[in-house]
Amino acid sequence: MQRVTIRKPGGLERLELETVPEPLPGPGQVRVATRAVGVNFADCVVRLGLYPSAREYVGWPITPGFEFSGVVSAIGERVENVKVGDRVFGVTRFGAYASEVVVDAQLVKPLPEELDFEHAAAFPTVFLTAWYAVRELVRVRPGMSVLVHSAAGGVGCALTQLCKASNARTIGVVSSAHKRDTALAQGADAVIVKSQEALWPTAERLCPDGFHVVLDANGAETLRDSYRHLRPTGRLVIYGFHTMLSRGKDRPNWLKLAWDFLRTPRFNPLDLTNDNKCVLAFNLSYLFDEMPLFHEAMDDLIAELKAGRVRPLPVKALPLEEVREAHRLLHAGETVGKLVLTV
Repeated sequence: MQRVTIRKPGGLERLELETVPEPLPGPGQVRVATRAVGVNFADCVVRLGLYPSAREYVGWPITPGFEFSGVVSAIGERVENVKVGDRVFGVTRFGAYASEVVVDAQLVKPLPEELDFEHAAAFPTVFLTAWYAVRELVRVRPGMSVLVHSAAGGVGCALTQLCKASNARTIGVVSSAHKRDTALAQGADAVIVKSQEALWPTAERLCPDGFHVVLDANGAETLRDSYRHLRPTGRLVIYGFHTMLSRGKDRPNWLKLAWDFLRTPRFNPLDLTNDNKCVLAFNLSYLFDEMPLFHEAMDDLIAELKAGRVRPLPVKALPLEEVREAHRLLHAGETVGKLVLTV
């Protein structure tokens, strides 16, 4: 089998394609011959050595990747939910950039007819992230005003779809004009293009009373103002710190990282109580031990997909051999929707 291996942190050159023996599934596990694997910005952070849970659960060397689709090629003992030959998609705590993936059988689901392999591989990570944010942490309701940063990215698209499925007034933020149509197509009621208009004055004009929810993965660049633009009872949900990495560069700028760390706001519980606002944050890779929550989320999302309330994201596919190009595109901020690697 083939897999992408990172032996130590660094730039794009650290992504190595190697041939290794096929893994054997143990009791309760399945092996999936992958057809496509999802690429997420978190994978770039893993490669740079800046993803704490990657160090905690795997260390070096590591194969990145959280999601995949494919065909079950082998099963271990006590596996009853799938059989060899089944078309499935699922998640893994790292290791998906490979032609064969072994995971706990509970982490795979039958492939819905609404998804082909490429769109299925692009589905779990972003929609699980979005579901946890707006269905578990916040419970977005009809009539709420929601601001979605990076609304044309993978998670941003999924967040926008789920907010609109809850009949919330959803305002997306994108970096450049060519991403506007993507955000609108996902259901945004209005889109702020940061390269053409001032973000926060425009946000104030669109929602003068403040937002019920702001969904922010930017980091220090926007967190303080995201909190300031919440209305009383508003909630800021943080799920990443993308702007701490320099756009277009495939390795950390340590001076920028230090500066962004220093200017990242610290939220005082006394202030939160007095302001009547809430700050929530999470990292999806720590939720793998919450199997009931995983099944609830995936079953809910698949039902939403079948009912037409959520849709597959725009996908750009590259072969596994072009993994370095996929990471380059993410660093450059040139993508909309999701990238997948085909096997």
